Amino acid sequence: MASEKVALTGANGFLGFHVQSALREKGIGAAVIPLGVAYDSARSVTAMAGVDRLVHLAGVNRGSDDQVADGNVLFAHQLAEAIRHCPSPPRTIVFANSTQSTNESVYGLAKSTSAKILRAAAESAGAEFQDILLPNLFGEHGRPFYNAVTATFCHLLARGEQPLIKNDAQLTLLHAQDAADKLLGYTPVEVSVRETSDLTVRDLLSRLQQISQVYAQGEIPDVSSDFTRNLFNTYRSYTFPTVGPIRLTKHADARGSFFEIVRSHGGTNQFSFSTTAPGISRGDHFHRRKIERFTVLSGTATIALRRILSDDIVEFQVSGDEPVAVDIPTMWAHKITNTGSGALYTSFWCNDIFDSKAPDTISEKVYA
Repeated sequence: MASEKVALTGANGFLGFHVQSALREKGIGAAVIPLGVAYDSARSVTAMAGVDRLVHLAGVNRGSDDQVADGNVLFAHQLAEAIRHCPSPPRTIVFANSTQSTNESVYGLAKSTSAKILRAAAESAGAEFQDILLPNLFGEHGRPFYNAVTATFCHLLARGEQPLIKNDAQLTLLHAQDAADKLLGYTPVEVSVRETSDLTVRDLLSRLQQISQVYAQGEIPDVSSDFTRNLFNTYRSYTFPTVGPIRLTKHADARGSFFEIVRSHGGTNQFSFSTTAPGISRGDHFHRRKIERFTVLSGTATIALRRILSDDIVEFQVSGDEPVAVDIPTMWAHKITNTGSGALYTSFWCNDIFDSKAPDTISEKVYA
């Protein structure tokens, strides 16, 4: 069976990054459709022609009232024009809408109007239209002071600053990876109670402060629930690579040596151990949700990481003589290479018990 063909608007945004990460797990690339000043009708028609799913992510959620209203509606009109001119339109058109579209705010009205424009275009093309209402999103690599309050809190806490709360509103939060799965049809469209979390802004800050305090000691906070795991992964994305290898205290005497690898405050755990021959690498993959810690017990190695969809590469030189823990951030391709002359002994800790049916291990070379 051939891979599904997908086209995206807003591919370079926060949600676009997460959607493309989810697509990579299926081995699917996406055709990109620029909107706004970069919009080109003919190129947009070509990009969406014959695709199975067109996902509209592009939007304006910050700016003056006119910028928010006009920007969102302009994007919808541009995309609708391309759909109507496409000789082989997408089979399914998905709009990443907002739960705010049901209120009377400028943003909400703009999203509601955009949905009507796209629905009409989909109907004229004979395409299925999915209007997916998303709550407040959070996740790795969101833009602070723009995408969401979670991004701002994580950014400030990672810098050692204390955020201030101006409005202690009620929030319904959904992780961007869960949103991506819904937009791509990998999970049911309905947002389930299990995937969303309701809490106040003050509660959110309190949870992130606890995560920050525990992780500052090199320890893993309680990640027994999907929500706390996702919050921790989100926070970690703002600490890496500044918080690089975590130095471990090594105790040595005539009997040998001892050091702790990980202290986990809750959730499942799995430890693995490997030996690696000189010059050999392990890895070249990334994880969407899994938390992983590498610790070299004996030998020397290079741990290399690259954030997917970018050329940013980080390398750490590690040795069993001075043990450190390297926590692998989600959505970063990574590998470990034995740079010594003898065998490399490495411990791998993970918060998930490995499931061969859902491994969350996506092939991706660090040096693409």
